[in-house]
Amino acid sequence: MAEPRVLVIGAGMSGLAMGAKLKAAGIDDFTILEKGSDVGGVWFWNRYPGLACDVPSLLYRYSFQNKTDWPNIFSARDDILAYHRDVADDHDLWPHIRLDSEVVAAKFVDNAWHVESAAGEKFTADFLIAATGVLHHPNRPDIPGLDDFAGPVVHTARWDRDLDATDKRVAIIGGGSTGVQITGALQPIVHKLSLFQRSPQWVLWAPTTLPQPKFMTRLFRRRPSLAQASFRASVRASALFTDLTIHPGIKRRAVQAYARLCLYLIRDRNLRERLRPDYQPLCKRQVLSGNYFRAVQQSNVEVVTERIDHVDATGIVTADGNHHDLDVVVLATGFQAHNYMRPMELTGRDGITIDEAWKSGPHAFAMTSIPGFPNFFTILGPNSPVGSIHLQTAAELTCDHIVRWISAFARGEMMTVEVSETATSRFNTDVVDALQPTVWNTGCESWYFKDDGTVDLWPFDLATLKQYLGQPLSSDYTITHPERGSDGDQMG
Repeated sequence: MAEPRVLVIGAGMSGLAMGAKLKAAGIDDFTILEKGSDVGGVWFWNRYPGLACDVPSLLYRYSFQNKTDWPNIFSARDDILAYHRDVADDHDLWPHIRLDSEVVAAKFVDNAWHVESAAGEKFTADFLIAATGVLHHPNRPDIPGLDDFAGPVVHTARWDRDLDATDKRVAIIGGGSTGVQITGALQPIVHKLSLFQRSPQWVLWAPTTLPQPKFMTRLFRRRPSLAQASFRASVRASALFTDLTIHPGIKRRAVQAYARLCLYLIRDRNLRERLRPDYQPLCKRQVLSGNYFRAVQQSNVEVVTERIDHVDATGIVTADGNHHDLDVVVLATGFQAHNYMRPMELTGRDGITIDEAWKSGPHAFAMTSIPGFPNFFTILGPNSPVGSIHLQTAAELTCDHIVRWISAFARGEMMTVEVSETATSRFNTDVVDALQPTVWNTGCESWYFKDDGTVDLWPFDLATLKQYLGQPLSSDYTITHPERGSDGDQMG
């Protein structure tokens, strides 16, 4: 038996899940390389005011790491970051984690991955796993004159802790989840808040600011088995959201009707109509908020729907010629969602680079395997279910899939595994067909779309995800063995 050497890139939600799964499988020779100075991924890098999860806290966890004493129904960033630190503690992952270690290059040579960090450190591994996340690289808009602004310009994904917006004139550019959350947080403290809406966003009212009931915390503390049963039931119930996003029908129409009804929480008819989107609810990633509708109706808030023409030293000029005097500009403009591992230089078999492999856009088989890249896997890679399925479940299923291959290597049953071009092309054709009736394909512009015009999401249900990531079909992979050449044998 060979002891597999494993490198994981990223110590966010997926990377920590991979570490815990490797530990549970008895695989101990692994290193998690994290470019940040702490674990947590998106919850480490993002720290803007009002940041909270849009998934109820009792559901936003791993199956193997229970937590019931959340302060709020929808918990804030610091509490979620602390949870991920607890995972690293409880599963003894810290000895395997190297912080401040950004991977800049990885190359597959002589049946091994050779990896280099920004600090010049070199690593060799039998398996390389990219747990680099989806929403990580900030998208900075190309607005004329933005660099000329004399005050602070800060992106929500790289918030300046020293920035004090109290009694300032603040602009927020962008109206997605981040823009909605930071609007609710800043409105009570600023002198004036100008919301520059590039396009209106459907917002569902939800109790995002309410504390978790104390009786529930006490009950789950006394009955851990009940908490675990509640979690499993919640994961099953989340299939309702999966169904309404991928299939037209009464359930989708009911949620869309609620979204339209929520808009009437805005009493002023003129403001309400200016904030009414011209596309179907759920087409973009759905935004939840318990304080946005109140915030936008306050006297110190101005909603600007005119197009931004340019920025000068003292503010923003819109297309109608109005100058908006400002002290601070906040960019709530999202992420470059389809970068995945890049800008890392990733080179696979026979010198193929990830840019060459993805010249027509990011793609993978079952969101985790890429032709030309043996013994390489992504967690929540292209077509991952960030808009429909419980993400921790998806990540854990992917980790279990990867562990099966690594365990086969450890037993001497294989040396390398690589998904075929045929299987990947078939999968991507099936994805395109399945995306047609989904709500994401009903006529809006969103970060879900890749440059080729296709939606970068998982258009199937959880059962299909389990089928793809369960025991794989031998015909979908090329496997090399220690003593003979390649074939399509299935792992044991």
